[in-house]
Amino acid sequence: MSSISIIGTGNMARTIGTLAVAGGNTVEVMGRDQSKAADLAKALGGGATAGQWGAVPAGDIVIVALLFDSVVPTVTQYGDALAGKVIVDISNPFNADFDGLAHHGETSIAQEVAKVAPADSSVVKAFNTVFRNVLENGRPDVFMAGDSAQAKAGVATFVKSLGLRPLDVGALKMAHWLEGAGLLTVGLARHGTGHWDFALGATEFLG
Repeated sequence: MSSISIIGTGNMARTIGTLAVAGGNTVEVMGRDQSKAADLAKALGGGATAGQWGAVPAGDIVIVALLFDSVVPTVTQYGDALAGKVIVDISNPFNADFDGLAHHGETSIAQEVAKVAPADSSVVKAFNTVFRNVLENGRPDVFMAGDSAQAKAGVATFVKSLGLRPLDVGALKMAHWLEGAGLLTVGLARHGTGHWDFALGATEFLG
């Protein structure tokens, strides 16, 4: 199984952490509020631990489970502590009206992370097209984008341990389109399905 560090103590951190522990992974939680990190680690059980904010994460895979506008500053703050790590960005940079992306141009939070992360780290975009309630109760596909085949293979192994199917969509530049797909899910929930109990996926027709 995988060794995972989760930066963040919110709902997605709790959900992914719960699945990770159930999947037999080693889990560390890191939060600005040490007491919240400790409380979440205790709630997760399974030997989950609380790390110190800004310290070198124990996990080989570091999931940044923060609101989009905190992701790049946090990776910048961690700096060389993330050397050699696989950094997973799960954020969605939606604008205030949830009908567009907060950034401009063909970029993504993951691509911006890659600009400030240590040179020997790898960045993967994943989990952003799946609502938390679906992660808790369903078995959705998890789309991934990244430039390192080795890093994506590691994340794919982790995703499989959660009972989910990883699907590689290509290089890190595809993270821009994954963020657009995240926006599409919100549009569908508000106007198409009328609820949040669904996920985008790939159906194969093999004849």
